[in-house]
Amino acid sequence: MAIIETINLTRTYGDLVALDNLNLVVERGACFGFIGPNGAGKTTTIRILSTLLKPTWGEARIDGLTIGYQNSLIRPIIGYVPDFIGTYDDMLVSEYLEFFAACYGIHGSKRRGVVAEALELTDLTSKAGAQVDGLSRGMSQRLSIARVLLHDPQVLLMDEPASGLDPRARIEIRELLKELHRLGKTILISSHILSELSEICDTVGIIEQGKLCFSGSMQKALEAAEAGVEYEVSVEQRSTEAAQLLTSADGVANVKIIRTGGTEVLHITVDQQRPIAASEIPARLVTAGFRLTLFRRGQVNLEAAFMHHTRGVVA
Repeated sequence: MAIIETINLTRTYGDLVALDNLNLVVERGACFGFIGPNGAGKTTTIRILSTLLKPTWGEARIDGLTIGYQNSLIRPIIGYVPDFIGTYDDMLVSEYLEFFAACYGIHGSKRRGVVAEALELTDLTSKAGAQVDGLSRGMSQRLSIARVLLHDPQVLLMDEPASGLDPRARIEIRELLKELHRLGKTILISSHILSELSEICDTVGIIEQGKLCFSGSMQKALEAAEAGVEYEVSVEQRSTEAAQLLTSADGVANVKIIRTGGTEVLHITVDQQRPIAASEIPARLVTAGFRLTLFRRGQVNLEAAFMHHTRGVVA
């Protein structure tokens, strides 16, 4: 059953179309990865779903409630985590959470209890007496998540929660999100760290230029990338000539030269209607006098799925 739904959701800023008839469905209890290039419309979508921004036209619904008309009923069931936390710097961590619990109408012993639970769940109990402005970036992000858990929302809307974090902090946030998913929360999360989304999410949506390019299970996203299988080849010299040779071969759809760490790598996309045999690629190059330094099949992962569905354009 869908808990998040958009119907022809559109948002314009003057002549700029940030969202173009977006039709998105997120099932209850899903962990939905929302990915796309910069300027694709991810943050705009999340802000609309968070009731912070009005659509130009179209509809967005949370648990059957329509955003823009039933915001007062929607806000108690959602939690919004922005990419950068807004804090009152002269507060202690516990004071900060108690303040927001009071804003949610939680008082007395119940407030102390929910604050303690949120601190424990986000592993911030030891920081309860610390100044908010003295927290690291990773701890601040945990505090932002603790804040939105106080009223026990059904839906968590997270905009780049791991942005700017060091590797350890990213791992800790990832494990926290897994735990929240196990607790039954519906999570919509945008991120540029696709490898981590693939470990957390069971469904994924890919947006580009304000339009939804793909929406479905993680498995289907990977299967789509599998259909555009690539091989990676490097030669000692004359990469451009090697690319031209392979481009003219039957069974090859496309060849791109990508520079990685000073090395030029040929990414060869196979024609799915009449694919070239894997052994034919190095054979052609060797016969033409090229010396290979690399030949392998490209990885089929969320990055590959993203590249398969997008063209690198922004709204």
